Amino acid sequence: MVTREDLESFLIRMDVEHEEVAEGMYLVRSRTDDLPIVVNHSPPLLILRMKVMDLPADGTPREDLYRTLLEMNAADVVHGAYGIEEGELILGHTFQLESLDFSDLQAALESLQMAASGHMERIKTLASAPVEG
Repeated sequence: MVTREDLESFLIRMDVEHEEVAEGMYLVRSRTDDLPIVVNHSPPLLILRMKVMDLPADGTPREDLYRTLLEMNAADVVHGAYGIEEGELILGHTFQLESLDFSDLQAALESLQMAASGHMERIKTLASAPVEG
């Protein structure tokens, strides 16, 4: 099973900026991307979460946005999925610590960063588009 020490060693090997903000919870930033990923070592799981954006606060349904996110989950997001939590759009992934290895974690972090940066313009456009009604 991957320990906190193993996880920290993986992050050092990946050459990503990271800071332990609480016991077993790391804020990870790549050297080229401003979107941080929270990495939470919570046995038996490792949980990765990236806040992509705040959703529009007006409460207006955004069917086009939600449909697009589901399509991206199915076709473009290799590791993880988009979700909504407390008014925020997040991109997350969960691992079993028992079978996690360095290359799995590295691929997941890179996949989340690539998905978010590659989809950002389209997501923001859909989130801010006027709703027909």
